[in-house]
Amino acid sequence: MKKRSSEKWSAFRLSVIGQLLHAPASHGDLAERLRELAAMTWTHPVSGMPTTFSIQTVERWFLAARRSANVFEALQRKIPSHAGTHPSVTPEVDKVLRSLRNENPMWTTQLLYDNMLTVLKGTNPPVESPSYATICRYARRHDLRRRRPPKRHEQRDGFIAREKRLFEATHVHAIWHGDFHKIARKVTNSRGEWQEVVLLAFLDDRSRLCCHAQWYPNFEDAQSFVHGLSQALQKRGLPRVLVTDNGAGMVAAETQEGLARLGIEHRPTLPRTPEQNGKQEVFWAQIDGRLMAMLDSVKPLTLEFLNRATQAWVEEEYQRRVHRETNQTPLDRSMAGPAVDRPSPSAESLRHCFKREVERQQRASDGTFTIDGVRFEVPNAFRTLRTLNIRYARWDLSTVDLVDATSGKLVTRLWPVDKEENADSKRRPLTTVASAGEAVTKPNEPAPLLRELLSRYASSGFPPAFIPLERTTPVVIDEGISR
Repeated sequence: MKKRSSEKWSAFRLSVIGQLLHAPASHGDLAERLRELAAMTWTHPVSGMPTTFSIQTVERWFLAARRSANVFEALQRKIPSHAGTHPSVTPEVDKVLRSLRNENPMWTTQLLYDNMLTVLKGTNPPVESPSYATICRYARRHDLRRRRPPKRHEQRDGFIAREKRLFEATHVHAIWHGDFHKIARKVTNSRGEWQEVVLLAFLDDRSRLCCHAQWYPNFEDAQSFVHGLSQALQKRGLPRVLVTDNGAGMVAAETQEGLARLGIEHRPTLPRTPEQNGKQEVFWAQIDGRLMAMLDSVKPLTLEFLNRATQAWVEEEYQRRVHRETNQTPLDRSMAGPAVDRPSPSAESLRHCFKREVERQQRASDGTFTIDGVRFEVPNAFRTLRTLNIRYARWDLSTVDLVDATSGKLVTRLWPVDKEENADSKRRPLTTVASAGEAVTKPNEPAPLLRELLSRYASSGFPPAFIPLERTTPVVIDEGISR
């Protein structure tokens, strides 16, 4: 363990006067013993050069050690009262120094010091400047050192500089990182067209295991993200937390609702703070520096071959290469655990999970509803549902799911209206809900409520409230006059 300067001095001083402590001098012999120690040559505890000390210095060390209960602390060098205060940096010097730094954040400390000297000489009266070494120490202590050029995301409005802290999950599959990475090189497709591509990858935080990596055309959308994430889940299981940035594919409703249904907490990074996903930035550096470098001579490079080469590199090199920070391969660290992953649902279940849920009103006239301009048909058995809870993915409208509004469980699959098939004029007869398909026999009697009213009126004992009209002679209608 490296000793501090004060601790080195304490141990050295104790070695000088130690014999006076464990073998005290007899009466009248102390002065002679001190002269002998002062005449000896010692090795300086800091510089290592030969040195001597006066009688008064050795006597002061001896008396301080004898009077104190803590000898080691008593023999340490005392910290000066002005330490860390920089008394030579007056308020005038500090004001000039801070003003120059704020106006010129990219200046070196030497350039800052030279300009400060010029400004101080021009004051009336001139102000004496501290030494360059003092200014260097003062700049380090008060965060006045040279600042690096701001990155692109730091130049945007609303950026807030935050502290940076390293972190690592305690369990495998507790935290996953997911992100897209764009490269400058283009690939060719089957039509002979050049297109840009992006790499989607998911990394485990603790083991750095690459759960899945796949190249897609340059569309960082929800469809690509869900497609890659579903494969990662089926390969490695369900994580507890997924950390991503705030890209369109990550914050889409299909992604958000799908992660919630799978019990995965989505933890987006702070706006304009890419360092929170720093582990993936290290992975991207290996993609650019090793994988893509080995593909320089492959021309033309197709998307299919790029994906095959990436899978081979990830599984055969990256997963089996010792990580310089963990001192283990990602595969070994992942197998060692401990792990908190859960089994993944089937591919079909995952497709149902990553869908957004909306409400639609069913048209009473024809039993249909519309999503994104496409009209869907509701089976006759559900024609009484006025409000429908529908789940769908915007990139796949071939089918949508009708789910229960209370439990969220799948009720049935719904398909778009096929107008050509419906043109055959075949229509099933509608049956009432109460009859459930049985023949209806209407009773030859009043309704139940009217029968009750008649019974109550008859039991009241009142006579009829009207006089019936009895005609004895026929009525003859002649020119609009009855007689």
